[in-house]
Amino acid sequence: MNKKKLLAILLSGAMALSLAACGSDTSTDTTTDTDASGDGAATAGSYTVGICQQMQHAALDQATQGFQDKLTELVTAAGGSVEFELDNASGESANAATIVNGFVSSGVDLIMANGTTSLQAAQSGTVDIPILGTSITDYATALQREDWSGTSGTNISGTTDLAPLEDQAQMILDLFPEAENVGLLYCSAEPNSVYQVDIVRAYLEGQGITCTDYTFSDSNDLASVTQTACASSDVIYIPTDNTAASYASTIHNVVVPAGVPVITGDTGTCSGCGVAVLGIDYYELGQITGEMAYEILVEGADPATMEVRSAPTPTNMYNPSICEELGITPPEDYTALEG
Repeated sequence: MNKKKLLAILLSGAMALSLAACGSDTSTDTTTDTDASGDGAATAGSYTVGICQQMQHAALDQATQGFQDKLTELVTAAGGSVEFELDNASGESANAATIVNGFVSSGVDLIMANGTTSLQAAQSGTVDIPILGTSITDYATALQREDWSGTSGTNISGTTDLAPLEDQAQMILDLFPEAENVGLLYCSAEPNSVYQVDIVRAYLEGQGITCTDYTFSDSNDLASVTQTACASSDVIYIPTDNTAASYASTIHNVVVPAGVPVITGDTGTCSGCGVAVLGIDYYELGQITGEMAYEILVEGADPATMEVRSAPTPTNMYNPSICEELGITPPEDYTALEG
């Protein structure tokens, strides 16, 4: 072999090694850390989630259960695990603050705040740990934000249980066209209740209906305030109000003997004392919140830029037992509440 031919072979070999090295570098640059299997799915780790529930009643219970079930399902499917620290504030702001402070001290990976009081406690408790609210009627009111645009710009996002308020008011007119006086029964300590009532009142008064507020501060004066409302009302409207939902049986024991129908803002209250509701499925609402938690914990989503998400389309529902007690025949297109 002559020197020229040997030199050509050596140069050819060097170029091949150089190309192979370049190809190896390119492959390394395009490999993602989140997908060891190559199918684009994120791999989950182990997480601890603190849940602060404002109080115990059917709607909030369902939202918490839906959240736990969906997040567990998604994290497990991604190869990880999740533990929940669940505590109930029993309707007390001070309790909610104590619960949240405990979560912060133990270093949970995410806080789920179920109810407005819980969300406000979480907001005050940490600016670092991701927070997701659920069963929140209006985030601008809950977070005291005048510049609300759908995202918080902070460590907070979540889901809302707000059904269209003007549609709720119209339900009163549709079901009880002869009603002239509507009593608005709610807890004055719940800012989201005030928000809902203001909108419903404006709509009904625009239709020529006389509206009167009947507010209670806590469960102690609920029965007496309800009795006063029944004395002067053709129909009573109760917004999505956690105190009313927790003591719906107290309201039932007053309104049914008085023969006064109640339209409610949530299915839990309606199950206890109402005849009809433009309702959502709180279990599904919790599931949506669980999906958001997965996006934050496993996929790295930033709650600051996550739009607050709504419940599925609300449905016209009626309470069969109370409708029967009051002799009310609901429209055929209404769905019966279960349970």
